[in-house]
Amino acid sequence: MSATEQKILVIGYGNPGRLDDGLGPALAEAIASRSIPGVSVDANYQLTVEDAADISEHAAVVFADAAVSGPEPFFFEEVEAKSELGFSSHHMEPAAVLGLARDMFGASTRGFALGIRGYEFDEFGERLSAPARANLDEAISFLSGTLERGAVSALAEAAETTKDRMDPVDRRVT
Repeated sequence: MSATEQKILVIGYGNPGRLDDGLGPALAEAIASRSIPGVSVDANYQLTVEDAADISEHAAVVFADAAVSGPEPFFFEEVEAKSELGFSSHHMEPAAVLGLARDMFGASTRGFALGIRGYEFDEFGERLSAPARANLDEAISFLSGTLERGAVSALAEAAETTKDRMDPVDRRVT
């Protein structure tokens, strides 16, 4: 397997000025500080059409965001690419960005969603609540350990392992 086949992108997204909505960018910052070989990191307020080009250059992408409900401390699952006829420049789902990467660039990038449970979203401020910080610490440990194993298959195995602890109805990513 070539080095290109194992390149992994982590995209943390959310608004750090809206309390726990900043969990995705906080995770991205923590993963970037570890300088894991083969792993690129990006952070932004939201997913955009432009992310599809970057995603297409990687074997896998992890979309990290705050979850308004669902399992604590986080959920981790594989995301299937979806073609959407319409989109908004304000908000795109991970499946739609993966679909654009596939449809526009012929990418076969595997996608994974990491939803970190947050609690405070209705105010402005650049801080995380104490329980969200604890969930973030566990998510960082989980993801960095998985990424350090250095293969896309490690992400797939991790998604399969965590699947049993999730309620498929009660999880949403903001």
